Amino acid sequence: MDTSLEKVCTVVDPTLAEMGKNLKEAMQMLEDSQRRTEEENEKKLPSGDIPGPLQGSGQDMVSILQLVQNLMHGDEDGEPQSSRIQNIGEQGHMALLGHSLGAYISTLDKEKLRKLTTRILSDTTLWLCRIFRYENGCAYFHEDEREGLAKICRLAIHSRYEDFVVDGFNVLYNKKPVIYLSAAARPGLGQYLCNQLSLPFPCLCRVPCNTMFGSQHQMDVAFLEKMIKDDIEQGRLPLLLVANAGTAAVGHTDKIGRLKELCEQYGMWLHVEGVNLATLALGYVSSSVLAATKCDSMTLTPGPWLGLPAVPAVTLYKHDDPALTLVAGLTSNKPADKLRALPLWLSLQYLGLDGVVERIKHACQLSQRLQESLKKVDHIKILVEDEFSSPVVVFKFFQELPGSDPGLNAVPAPNMAPSTVSQERHSCDALNRWLGEQLKQLVPASGLTVMDLEAEGLCLRFSPLMTAAALGTRCEDVDQLVTCIKSKLPVLTCTLQLREEFKQEVEGTSGLLHVDDPNWPGIGVVRYEHANDDKSSLKSDPEGEKIHAGLLKKLNELESDLTFKMGPEYRSMKSCIYIGMASDDIDVSELVETIAVTAREIEENSRLLENMTEIVRKGIQEAQVQLQKANEERLLEEGVLRQIPVVGSVLNWFSPLQASQKGRTFNLTAGSLESTEHTYVSKVQGTGVTPPPTPSGTRTKQRLPGQKPFKKSLRGSDAVSETSSVSHIEDLEKMEQLSTGPEQDTPEANSPEQHPGAPSPQEADQAEALQEKAQHPKDDCPQAEELESLR
Repeated sequence: MDTSLEKVCTVVDPTLAEMGKNLKEAMQMLEDSQRRTEEENEKKLPSGDIPGPLQGSGQDMVSILQLVQNLMHGDEDGEPQSSRIQNIGEQGHMALLGHSLGAYISTLDKEKLRKLTTRILSDTTLWLCRIFRYENGCAYFHEDEREGLAKICRLAIHSRYEDFVVDGFNVLYNKKPVIYLSAAARPGLGQYLCNQLSLPFPCLCRVPCNTMFGSQHQMDVAFLEKMIKDDIEQGRLPLLLVANAGTAAVGHTDKIGRLKELCEQYGMWLHVEGVNLATLALGYVSSSVLAATKCDSMTLTPGPWLGLPAVPAVTLYKHDDPALTLVAGLTSNKPADKLRALPLWLSLQYLGLDGVVERIKHACQLSQRLQESLKKVDHIKILVEDEFSSPVVVFKFFQELPGSDPGLNAVPAPNMAPSTVSQERHSCDALNRWLGEQLKQLVPASGLTVMDLEAEGLCLRFSPLMTAAALGTRCEDVDQLVTCIKSKLPVLTCTLQLREEFKQEVEGTSGLLHVDDPNWPGIGVVRYEHANDDKSSLKSDPEGEKIHAGLLKKLNELESDLTFKMGPEYRSMKSCIYIGMASDDIDVSELVETIAVTAREIEENSRLLENMTEIVRKGIQEAQVQLQKANEERLLEEGVLRQIPVVGSVLNWFSPLQASQKGRTFNLTAGSLESTEHTYVSKVQGTGVTPPPTPSGTRTKQRLPGQKPFKKSLRGSDAVSETSSVSHIEDLEKMEQLSTGPEQDTPEANSPEQHPGAPSPQEADQAEALQEKAQHPKDDCPQAEELESLR
């Protein structure tokens, strides 16, 4: 077409040829633009715009690593940085290397990959069985610590129900399996097993702990046997028992030897888990933990024990049928599943047996060191005193209740009301929570955790096997922890003692309400009840919130040793003042009085400001009425002619009018409208009504220089001050007696020769010295000035 067009243009008129050329260029431009648009549309995703990091040809490695660093440390979007990151040593680097190396090994050909993964799996299994004294066992590596137990339950089901593969859950329906868990097991374990195995919750049986004899965190073996017999009589099948070698809470070990005999008697599978299994690698192992080597399976967590990040947990088990283990999911033919053991395979070779034993032994020594130190500290109760081999130390602060036996660890007396015991329990829980937060901030390497036990309340747990390798805990950190505990004990004991005094003072002060908040660790919580406070309402009170905000500001301006904060009440939305921890030299009566007086001042001042607007508005209206009335009286007095502009000026010139200047002044203090006639006569503005006095406390306490508010005065210094001041007064009286002689009638009577009763020169010198001492009393008695001001 283009060729024919060119031929036509050569024959036709030159104007038509130029037009054809321009048309060709325009068509070429349109085709190029359409081609570019199609290419750009092909590059775009049909779902919409591409996110920013994926646009273009990609980013370099430095930018990507910088983004990861910002996300790890919280620098992006102004987030605060994390408090502490796990200490990763060289053994941790080996574990991290295992993950990268596993991805690289997976690219090998199938035959080499099969041989290598089989070697890694068999070596790691053998080493773990030898280290933890579990002979002829198999190993299953898993990420979730509970996953191994779920696989073991599947294996037990397949072993006890031979037709389960064919008939499925119909077999379980005819004879329901029962899994027994201790009441001290980790939270959520039973629900996890039921969800993974698709079993109803009645298949889970929770065994209570000892109530009469033995540890309160150990499984009651006698009660367990009774439950097993009852289940068998009801047509159920006892399947599996989960025992603890170190409970998740306090680290107590069940009677595994007795439980193993019970499981063999009734054909049950025994599975053991817990932190105390780590001590199997040591030379000396307690008999209770050593019995775990005879169990059917156990779960180990070598990652936290040895400080290895991203290392899987291991479940060791004994079973002779490879087909059932394959069906249960404990073994796999996939190379990727076998490569889970690679990080642990590398780390165990790097540490060696001595390195593994040294880390576990160091953690046990830390726990023993802390336990021995805490036994010498008053008001600290240790919950694992009978577990000398346990690497877990659980302790709490406690205060002996009135009428309790100190040897029974503050057991409440029978005559104490349950409400009193509950109140003391909540108070100790709040103080232990505060103590735990303080210790975690002061000694972060200790790895302390705060936990809530049903029988003991809030306690502090020190488990170095789970934290020491990662945080690098040393013996010096344990000593520092004990020192910090001793330094906090006086504040804890004093605060607990001052709570009752503070409550009584608040209840005896009008306008204040004591609020019981079980979660507050300080002296107490107080709320000021203003005049318009609705005591029956639980909603927020704007007026009360304003008063408490001003009260908080005033209290913080005093710069005392106490901490104050404002927040909603425990059971409602009304504002309160929370008072923090205190030492033994706090004057509670002065504190409560200051709060009451300051709150009353703020309320009266705020009410005065609120009423000022209404008073001023009414005063202006009254002034307008009086001024209008005065104008009408002036009009009647002057007459109508004087109001005409020209006539009025002439009339005023011929007959001036002597009119008095009248005005009004508004007294803000009295809230009344007054006349200005007195001001024009006396040429002085009146002072009006004297404002009411500012309310103040009934007692005014004089403080020594540098003494902070709410501090009790030292009784010794007061006694010295009083004694010195009394002697100073006696000196003044003696000086006055010596300087004033007998009255004389004549001037000659002043001579000492004529009047033997006159003072001698020695007495005169003594009087002069006493007078000089009276003029400078501070040199001999620094407390005299204070006593004089108090008098």
